[in-house]
Amino acid sequence: MSSHVNNIINEITPLSDKDCFYIADRRKSEFTYPLHSHSEYELNYVENAAGVKRIVGDSVEVIGNWDLTLITGDDLEHVWEQHECTSRNIREITIQFSKDLFFDNFIHKNQFSSIKNMLIKAQKGINFPMETIMRVYPMLDKLSSEESGFHAVMNLMHILYELSLCENCHTLASSSFAQTEDNTDSRRVKKIYDYINAHYKEDIRLEELANLVGMTPVAFSRFFKLRAGKTISEYIIDIRLGNATRLLVDTTNTISEICYECGFNNVSNFNRIFKKRKECSPKVFRENYRKTKLIV
Repeated sequence: MSSHVNNIINEITPLSDKDCFYIADRRKSEFTYPLHSHSEYELNYVENAAGVKRIVGDSVEVIGNWDLTLITGDDLEHVWEQHECTSRNIREITIQFSKDLFFDNFIHKNQFSSIKNMLIKAQKGINFPMETIMRVYPMLDKLSSEESGFHAVMNLMHILYELSLCENCHTLASSSFAQTEDNTDSRRVKKIYDYINAHYKEDIRLEELANLVGMTPVAFSRFFKLRAGKTISEYIIDIRLGNATRLLVDTTNTISEICYECGFNNVSNFNRIFKKRKECSPKVFRENYRKTKLIV
């Protein structure tokens, strides 16, 4: 039986029902807020903070001098942790807005399709490259000082639109950790995704997946790699690791129990794959995550 750990702060944001968004433009010398989650969407810009550790779900990365991240996942835990950062002049711009900002029919209009797709992708958290940061920086820099509320909202829309044009943003959390679906316009790939999500604890064979979509194993392997951008074995490992990291964070189950619960065939193999993907062992990942949770 799983024993659950529930000590992630659920943040009550300053965003009111009568405001379109909330913005905080801060100069600071360190990051002290603990791992937390909230239902509001968040765009977070960090400047002059090389060495800070950014955690979004099961993604753990040390950032450079500039970082821009969008999170729209409902209650996806995240934090920017001081780690090895020695800067005393950090700038952080945090923008939080409700999903209601794009009332139902509005976001489905053709003119907003790129923003809609970006918001869906950001359910796992997305991080933007330097060229995109530089493109939107002038707008971010002035947003908090905009006196007109109407113009501020229009400027935020402009920022989101410019971000939505980025073709090489970096997805952060895994879909199984963030508890979101992998989106695809292919019915056959969707069928495979659904099957793997339902059976990742079991031994999944290439032949049975190919049979599901009426293809030969060789043709299916080529088809899946083309549509999903990774091999079928890489995708299965991603799903298993995402569920394993979720159990490491949310339960007190042993490493061995989690290993077999998530479909890995032995503990040493699980440890090897986990360390290769996460750059630390499952034990260290769990310990670091709990330290982050317990910051006060």
